[in-house]
Amino acid sequence: RALRLLFLLFAGHKPWIETEYQGIVMENDNTVLLNPPLFALDKDAPLHYAGEICGFRVHNGPSGSGSVQFEAVVLDRSTGEGLVRSKEPLDCESQREHSFTIQAYDCGEGPDGVNSKKSHKATVHVRVNDVNEFSPVFVERRYEASVPEGRLFDRIVRVEALDADCSPQYSQICFYDIITPNVPFAIDNDGNIKNTEPLDSKRQRIHTFWVTAFDCGKNRAQADAQVVVTVKPSCKPGWIGWTKRVEYTPGSGSIPLFPSLHLETCEETVWNIQATVELQTGHIGKGCDRDSYSDRSVRRLCGAVRGEVDLLPPPSPAANWTSALPTLPSSDSSLIFSFNGSNHVAVVPDSVVSALSGDHFTLQLWMRRGGANIQPATTQTRGNRKEEETIVCSTVRNDDSFSHYSLSVHGCRLSLFYWPDVSAARPVKFLWKLEQVCDSEWHHLSLSVQFPSVTLYVDGVTFDPALIHDNGAIPNPAPRQRMFIGACWGETNMLRGSRTTRRPDSHHYHGLLSGVTVRPGSVEPHSVVECLYACREGLDFGDLETLGSGMKVHVNPSQSVLVLEGDDIESFNRAVQQVTYRNSLRFATPGVRPLKLTTSLRCFNEESCLSLKQLEGYLVVLQPDAPQISLSGVGPHLARPAPEFEGPRGVPLFPELRIVCSLSHAVNTAAQGMEGGALMSDAVAHTLDGCEVQPLGEELNPEREELLVDMDVVRERGLEIINTTAYIAITGAESISVYEDVLRSVRYRLAKGSARFERRFRLSCSEMNGRYTSNELTLEVNFLHSLDSLYHPSHLLASQQQFLHPSHHAGELSGHTLPNPHRNSVVPGAATVIIMVCVGFLVVMVILGVFRIRSIHRRGEGARGGAKEGSSQWDDSALTIIVNPMESYESRMGISADTEGEGEEDEEVAESPDDASDDQRIIIKKEGRDGNARRY
Repeated sequence: RALRLLFLLFAGHKPWIETEYQGIVMENDNTVLLNPPLFALDKDAPLHYAGEICGFRVHNGPSGSGSVQFEAVVLDRSTGEGLVRSKEPLDCESQREHSFTIQAYDCGEGPDGVNSKKSHKATVHVRVNDVNEFSPVFVERRYEASVPEGRLFDRIVRVEALDADCSPQYSQICFYDIITPNVPFAIDNDGNIKNTEPLDSKRQRIHTFWVTAFDCGKNRAQADAQVVVTVKPSCKPGWIGWTKRVEYTPGSGSIPLFPSLHLETCEETVWNIQATVELQTGHIGKGCDRDSYSDRSVRRLCGAVRGEVDLLPPPSPAANWTSALPTLPSSDSSLIFSFNGSNHVAVVPDSVVSALSGDHFTLQLWMRRGGANIQPATTQTRGNRKEEETIVCSTVRNDDSFSHYSLSVHGCRLSLFYWPDVSAARPVKFLWKLEQVCDSEWHHLSLSVQFPSVTLYVDGVTFDPALIHDNGAIPNPAPRQRMFIGACWGETNMLRGSRTTRRPDSHHYHGLLSGVTVRPGSVEPHSVVECLYACREGLDFGDLETLGSGMKVHVNPSQSVLVLEGDDIESFNRAVQQVTYRNSLRFATPGVRPLKLTTSLRCFNEESCLSLKQLEGYLVVLQPDAPQISLSGVGPHLARPAPEFEGPRGVPLFPELRIVCSLSHAVNTAAQGMEGGALMSDAVAHTLDGCEVQPLGEELNPEREELLVDMDVVRERGLEIINTTAYIAITGAESISVYEDVLRSVRYRLAKGSARFERRFRLSCSEMNGRYTSNELTLEVNFLHSLDSLYHPSHLLASQQQFLHPSHHAGELSGHTLPNPHRNSVVPGAATVIIMVCVGFLVVMVILGVFRIRSIHRRGEGARGGAKEGSSQWDDSALTIIVNPMESYESRMGISADTEGEGEEDEEVAESPDDASDDQRIIIKKEGRDGNARRY
């Protein structure tokens, strides 16, 4: 019993191992070398079983996978020596380190392992050592570079190779090598290639060689890399691909101005680039290509509210206050007036000024200081030229009082002097400092006054004024409606009776004005002002979404200057190639537009920074295809009964008028399976600007005839009309359908009893300010008369006798006397030839009829055999022929008429002249010697 207790005492100890082990295993081996070695100790030794180590257990480590990949075995049970090994090959590239726990247990009390004891858990860290199993691989198989000739470079191109091994020893590339012999290049351990001597493009333009790489385990790259170096000729910094002449075809939308332009800096480091593209259009109309219609028409197209008053209208009997002002030619239909700064003044009549009441109004005008080819007044000195120049000076009625305002320029300042009440309130001056006032270019000014609020738009851009209260001694304007353009007025010493007169004697304007209008009431919306100024041509940028990072684009309001700014050469070159010219006018004004490109560079080294000269070129807008304006659906003859023309509404002249505008252009039909090209005429959207109806020959007699137009249609569309005895002119930019409606409403009316035989009218239309005109459509109006309205059958014959000249028909009608023709009769010009032919035919028929009648008479005389000679002879002395002059024309115009048979049936007697007219018969009246009349 004592021995058993002693055994149990010694057999009660647990095995012992270290608390932590560090292990190393190679990728191509599975035995782990531990530090310290794996030994398990048991204090129960040397007892059999209890003092022996039967095994080790591997448990999961922090990663949870160590027990799966590793195992521990006992090498010696008595000493407790163990071994850790991997169950399967390890891969350093997939997992380089492993961690797990290990625990030892003894053999217990007997062979069956009863009451075995376990040690504590020890942590094992195993690192997998790398084997140089991978070779370097180049990132690119081919490297390309280009360098200018004659220079040495520190680096032309850099090659790079990678190694898949996990350890720094085998994954690092230790060195590169050029394996192609005798090349003027060298490579360092980082893969940078440089030239060892200056390169010459003439001797060798392209150099090709091969390089390889080695890792630190001396493994060579699997595949070598090819390097291609192109030697460029000597570099000259500047723009490459500049085209001096650029052509633009009207109607082609937007075109790139510099499609192949790029900037060459010759390796100079540039950190800021700025390019300014300038399109010069100051010589085109009012500063650029705008709508070629009158200012009034453009206002209507822009949606402006109607009711404006034109202060500088074209000279006419109704507007004669501008007749003394000199004018200049313009590409559009607006009239440009010149003011010389001394005696050119327009005095607006009181009847016009009286319609401009109130303190809410919008004043708009086109202005160009200095004018064009205008010499200053001889009395002006250098100092006097800086005096204030008045554009508009006006006093208008405001309810029961009078308000006064004047718009002036002084140097580069624009001022509005406003006096709300000339009898009470103090005047207020609004001042703007503007470069546009003194740059001698065309500018559009829109001044909206809604006192005390004043808004100024210059070229569609808003400018805020500086408000100045003028407290100086200013003489009050006289409370009287008056307005001057180009100057202001002052008191004079000239007395007419007991009244002092006023005349413009100071602040004369020197320059050009056009389109000066005032619209009383509410102010003009900003959108309308922008539309009135908007240029239809200018610079633009293709696609802002493709603009690179760091790039900026700015375009001025008139789209004549575009500025590009950036810091990257490649992005800048792409942006320059997207600068476009656009012209939305289908019939753009042809001509030359100068182009300029100015470049500014900023470098880190400002002393050696590049300086580029300004490039100059020009854009040529080609002549647009002329539109074909075709008028059809009318005439050439309009025949109606005369009473219809004498009705209250008359007869419409062009009820089925059709206006078609088209363009003829060449198209390639090869894509449609046809050879060559063809001419096609495609209908396009057009806007007519005027049509004219003109009577040919003598003018209209206002006492007998007139042309009527549906004025409701004209007013509704905002068109203008001039109706005189010489023509009807309808003007204003509108669509073709509107002009068709208006012209279809034109009617011709006659007074009672004033119907003629014919009247001819001519219709023509135009577009683009009369630049393109239509065909001239001629209409001949014929009046159909009935014989009931004539006084005597011989009257109808009289209208035809002017064609039966005695010298032509003496042989045929010898022995007969024709009545004298009425010289005041009017014969249709278009039917003259037909009537002459018919008359000639009738004369022949008469002669044949006479011979036939005589032969019948002779046969009858022979049959009767004893008839009296006096009763059988025919006396042609009183032969009368009656012909309806309109029957041949009616037959030609399709008027229905029944034709009787010929031969023996022609001997049937017509009962009345009306019957003869209806049946188209020839009435021959013969009075024989017996006094009896015979009619055939």
